[in-house]
Amino acid sequence: MDTQHPQNQQDPAHPDAARPVLEGPDIARVLTRIAHEIVERAKGADDVVLLGIPTRGVFLAERLAVKLEGITGRKTPVGSLDITMYRDDLRMKPARALGRTEIPGEGVDGRLVVLVDDVLFSGRTIRAALDALGDIGRPRAVQLAVLVDRGHRELPIRADYVGKNLPTSLRETVKVQLAEEDGRDAVLLGVQQTAPAGEQ
Repeated sequence: MDTQHPQNQQDPAHPDAARPVLEGPDIARVLTRIAHEIVERAKGADDVVLLGIPTRGVFLAERLAVKLEGITGRKTPVGSLDITMYRDDLRMKPARALGRTEIPGEGVDGRLVVLVDDVLFSGRTIRAALDALGDIGRPRAVQLAVLVDRGHRELPIRADYVGKNLPTSLRETVKVQLAEEDGRDAVLLGVQQTAPAGEQ
């Protein structure tokens, strides 16, 4: 996930200030739409398991689970999938704090796993998630839901469910804020002086 200079967020007059492209009500609406799309494509979502990629992907997965229950009347298993040790940049960057992997009691074997993340960028985070998932079990299928697809793919990975396609330049930053972590819901688009390294 890209980082945004804090001073730019705090000073709206700054020429590089981040601007919101999605606000709280927009995020709620797109999650509702994604939930309906999952039910339609999964023909009822009976065997769906949601796995969020820490940190904000987990919060989004939990929100999707609530919306799916509202549509189907059934609880959808939801968990988290830490990909830290599967990243292909592990040796090139400082040590990262481990996230958590929590697999629902039903497991993932033979089920439709929907990976959930906040931003899809280069695709490397999702490649790592697929590797991590392969060590846990054998789903019948794996799909991907993201809040924002900002483009610039480096691997042949495509999201099945997208909240918002947001074409960006490499100098632009995309920051997702969620109430559970940041105290507010927003997607912010900003500009930094150097091109970001592809992490997502």
